[in-house]
Amino acid sequence: MKISKSDITISNGLSLLRLLLAIPFWILLNDFHNPETRIFLISLGVVVVFTDWADGYFARKFDQVTEIGKIIDPLADKLCAGVLISKLYLIGEITPLLFFIVIGRDVLIFISGILLSKYLGKVLPSNLLGKITVTFIAIFIFMICFGVEKTGSPYLFVYYLIILLSFLSLFAYAIRAKDFIKKKKYESI
Repeated sequence: MKISKSDITISNGLSLLRLLLAIPFWILLNDFHNPETRIFLISLGVVVVFTDWADGYFARKFDQVTEIGKIIDPLADKLCAGVLISKLYLIGEITPLLFFIVIGRDVLIFISGILLSKYLGKVLPSNLLGKITVTFIAIFIFMICFGVEKTGSPYLFVYYLIILLSFLSLFAYAIRAKDFIKKKKYESI
């Protein structure tokens, strides 16, 4: 995919910033148990959530939805979530079950998205269920950073909800991919 002048937008810049923020997340999580580091992680998380909201807002408001933006935005979400989930798993803050479900879901969606975009000749935007899943993953990460009790009802509710949403969103992506492949077969997209 060739990047053109029209791909240089505020929303794509915000997505790129979010993509780059995965690096400080990884580094800061080395000192996760330090309360000052957790405050910085939470602040950085707020920046990530804000840029995620803002890039979508600017893309729609200024009609700047681009093919590159359809790639960078979900990639930034997946990379930030993947880095955080991976590092939290490595330092023992989340279970192997949640780690493998979240990372496995994202890898499957990412690889199938690449294959699908090559077949269709265009990139499909994220869907609502996928965005809801990522939102709850972010809430869960904030809960961990705030030190929410791991045996408490709020923690366990979000934990199991992420597992459920991960499977549902993966299923929804598969159905949507099948529909687009069928449309492509009959040349209606």
